[in-house]
Amino acid sequence: MIWQLTLAYPKQIAIAVLALLTTSSATIAIPARFKAIIDQAFGPNAAVETINHAFYYLLMIVIVLGLATAVRFYFVSWLGERVVGDLRLRVQDNLLRLAPSFFEANSPKEISSRMTSDTAIIETVVGTTVSVALRNLITGVGGVIYLFFLAPMLTLGLVVGIPLVVLPIVWFGRRLRNVSRTSQDRVAGIGAITAEVLGAIRVVQAFNQEGRERARFADEVERTFATAKRRITIRAAMTATIMVLVFGALVLLMWRGALAVATGEIGGGTIAAFVLTGGLVAGAFGSLTEVYGDLLRGAGAASRLNELLNEKPTIAPPARPMVLPEPRGQLAFERVSFRYPSRPEFAALVDFSLAVEPGETVAIVGPSGAGKSTIFQLAERFYDPHQGTVKLDGVPLISADPADIRRRMALVPQEGVLFAASARDNLRYGHWEASDEAIWDAARAANAEGFLRELPEGLDTFLGEDGARLSGGQRQRIAIARALLRDAPILLLDEATSALDAESERLVQDALDRLMASRTTLVIAHRLSTVRQADRIVVMDKGRIVEQGTHEELSGAGGLYARLASLQFDERQFSSVE
Repeated sequence: MIWQLTLAYPKQIAIAVLALLTTSSATIAIPARFKAIIDQAFGPNAAVETINHAFYYLLMIVIVLGLATAVRFYFVSWLGERVVGDLRLRVQDNLLRLAPSFFEANSPKEISSRMTSDTAIIETVVGTTVSVALRNLITGVGGVIYLFFLAPMLTLGLVVGIPLVVLPIVWFGRRLRNVSRTSQDRVAGIGAITAEVLGAIRVVQAFNQEGRERARFADEVERTFATAKRRITIRAAMTATIMVLVFGALVLLMWRGALAVATGEIGGGTIAAFVLTGGLVAGAFGSLTEVYGDLLRGAGAASRLNELLNEKPTIAPPARPMVLPEPRGQLAFERVSFRYPSRPEFAALVDFSLAVEPGETVAIVGPSGAGKSTIFQLAERFYDPHQGTVKLDGVPLISADPADIRRRMALVPQEGVLFAASARDNLRYGHWEASDEAIWDAARAANAEGFLRELPEGLDTFLGEDGARLSGGQRQRIAIARALLRDAPILLLDEATSALDAESERLVQDALDRLMASRTTLVIAHRLSTVRQADRIVVMDKGRIVEQGTHEELSGAGGLYARLASLQFDERQFSSVE
């Protein structure tokens, strides 16, 4: 996956590889120049010109090494940053395509941790570790070749010992990769707990649960530390083993070389170059053992992100989606049955049929768990029914593009969901190209103009995380203005006034009345006083329709609606409302 992303930048790869080859070649050339210096420039009879040339060439090699290192660092780091940026974009694009059912089984907090901690590891691996590994590999291989040129018999002993180094790397590496993956999972768990607790800090402090949350976090930290200790122990053992083997072999070779110099088999310059090159080779292969652990961590991180990247959306457009007709706002459920994937034992809807005509206002009421919210989920095609059909303007939803379906609907949720952005961006979320004039018109219709005008920077005011700078009623009125700007033929109201005080409810209800005009409207309500004027009230229980009719009809029928109403009102309250 990472290699495919990197191949999108062949020019930068070519420059980085060329610089990498140059630095490795210059590194190996340094011992060769030392050989020449010792053989030609040292001694009582060495000419000044010979000495100058010897050190002049060595200085040139050092300058080339420095410049090539800088070029290599820049382009390799550039590739690391660019590839990680592209990876984040691809993963985010795929996450935005996935249905809500995926996020029921996979914590968004844990996913966000993957997007930060795992990509940071990959950035380090691509921008640093891979470069170091390749440089050491090239230096090591090139050094061995040069050693053969200097002293074939001595080098042959070094090559014979290479399998003794490689086999432990493979053995340790297999264990290290599994532990590295577990370690990344633990780190992601820490991130998820942090986001969860800080996001609910008011609840934590209100119930005096700071101690419990501290203990829970400490347990997760300790589990992460225990896993990290296993990873560190394996890496430490691997490094010690390889170092002993590599440098032990080097010591034996130098020992043999010293004896060869003593017997006159090789010269002083040759043994000096051999020792220097042998040190470079040993250092290169020794460094490979360290970067190998980082490469395995990167592989673990990449595999976790690859899982997100390869996740297929369960709700996707058909190969040839049907074109929806001219918008009318007709919505029909035909014998629909549905169970949530995360709760297969519970039937959310059972043989459910409901036809909502264009311009009709239908209220959906019933006890918790009756299936009210599921109707909205299926209407916007966040899920597909297991049986039956949902139709929009006569077209089955499974035959249409989900994006086209959702363009015809505007949602006002139970709690006005706002983003950490300006008031303008939150308002135009329903219609991004809306002009300021249209935004103010929608705000005025939603009874939101007054407090928006009073914000320090008007529409450019940053509203804070989840709109923290606004009250609940203000957030809800912004959500209504957003739906107004959407200007969709079908309006979905999910208990839009349930969490508001009386004054805020009155303002929001006035705005909703204007929003509902000339639109097909489905209203989920627990407060029955908010739906008495609906054209039709549908009463649900256990995923089925048990009653439907007007408020007056249902109140006199003595069924579930009448019982629910009696819990909320007495005759005096009904009379005062009327």
